[in-house]
Amino acid sequence: MPKQKTHKGLAKRVKVTKTGKVRFYGPNSRHLKSNKRGTTVQTYRKARFARNGDTKMYAKLLCRSLLSQQQHEAAKVVREEKAAASG
Repeated sequence: MPKQKTHKGLAKRVKVTKTGKVRFYGPNSRHLKSNKRGTTVQTYRKARFARNGDTKMYAKLLCRSLLSQQQHEAAKVVREEKAAASG
């Protein structure tokens, strides 16, 4: 059976964090900014994280398990509740 290959186009555009979240920068942030509002240009500087609906597709293309930002925050809440209950 052939090896699973990562999608190199996606791998170059996203970064998978240590916790498994997919971080990327949004479109329209490279050039032609003179006709955009300043607040819009400021939002382009911030990294965005993949949502629930996209992580399944990204996981298949990158051949690894991933978490969305919502799943990561939910797991964080669960860990905090367990720590509070035990300690």
